[in-house]
Amino acid sequence: MNVAHKVVLHFPPVVTEKAIIYNLTKEYNLAFNIMRASINPQEEGLMILELSGEEKDYNRASKYLKGLGVKVQPLQQDIAKNEDRCVHCGACTGVCPSGALSLDRPTMKVNFDPDKCVACGECVPCCPVKAMEVHF
Repeated sequence: MNVAHKVVLHFPPVVTEKAIIYNLTKEYNLAFNIMRASINPQEEGLMILELSGEEKDYNRASKYLKGLGVKVQPLQQDIAKNEDRCVHCGACTGVCPSGALSLDRPTMKVNFDPDKCVACGECVPCCPVKAMEVHF
């Protein structure tokens, strides 16, 4: 069964020059979509990507990454809507390119669907009460 996982990868400096993403395709049969990346030689790197393929291949690839010292975590751990702060003004819904933030018309409440989020961060600066939080 094909699955898609949105993950955040934290690369230690010693592996930033290795062909890790290439190996995910070649050795583990995973397709990838890079949503954001910041990787420089000899510095800690960060990559947000969606990995698609068979669940067993994804699990094998996760072990490979962890064996290299790459921290793998679901994207949902890094993107959050602080419900206590949100005043449901809807400002974030106008800038969200993926539709992860939407306004429920009957209630006029802002809904956040982390599965649709692409971690672009556009919602963070436009929120007047800083209800959207991104932690990479």
